[in-house]
Amino acid sequence: MRTLPDDLGMPCSLPAGEVTRVVSLVPSLTEAIAATEAQALVGATDWCTHPAGLDVPRVRGTKNPDLTRIVELAGSSTTDPLLVVANQEENRELDVRRLRERGVSVWVTVIEDVPQALASMRRLVADALGWRIPTWLTEASALWSCPPPPPVARVAVPIWRDPWMVVGSRTFTTDLLRRVGIENVFGDHAGRYPHVEVSDIDRVDVDAVLLPDEPYVFTAQDGPEAFSRAPTRLIDGRLITWYGPSLITARTVLDTLAAELADR
Repeated sequence: MRTLPDDLGMPCSLPAGEVTRVVSLVPSLTEAIAATEAQALVGATDWCTHPAGLDVPRVRGTKNPDLTRIVELAGSSTTDPLLVVANQEENRELDVRRLRERGVSVWVTVIEDVPQALASMRRLVADALGWRIPTWLTEASALWSCPPPPPVARVAVPIWRDPWMVVGSRTFTTDLLRRVGIENVFGDHAGRYPHVEVSDIDRVDVDAVLLPDEPYVFTAQDGPEAFSRAPTRLIDGRLITWYGPSLITARTVLDTLAAELADR
């Protein structure tokens, strides 16, 4: 066995060679692992929707994982140790601690911007899991390696309504948008996901209110009607919040979005 610190600096016990059994508590990480070594994925949350048709045991949600089921999966093999992968933002410290207390190794990632996301994915894949760097990660790194351009548009990104919450500072989403020239008007807010009034969002200096389909499922019938001053756009939440293979598609989609908003 070997021991490495995860992104929080917590020691994580790992097999001497490759990790061959993984339970993912994070949709982004599930997609990334499935795209890298699909056969190693032996469990995922109910929210792990990509890749389509993923057929692995489910361990409930990101905030309420079935700890007993995860421990059972860990104990189902005495020769192939299990690693649980989690994220500081998406998963509860309490659940991580309880799994560790029950003898399950947990690797926690920390993601607050694009360079950190790419570096964290490389560390997880190469150092923790002991796998080769996949093509998708190399491609995503190349696509997102350029410095941010000057801003061409200003947006707000609600993530919930009643009460309204938006993407704020020190978030992957804010940094991702910045790297295609889209400025988050709440990017300097003291909070990462602050509560705001709808009037704080619906402003004439906002070029677009981006309404994602996660975590709140905004639709054409649920969301746009709240805004009368700022135009709205529905957007695939995966493309602005996930940091796995979706980053490749996100580059093209968000570049196009920036160009369209700049022409308004």
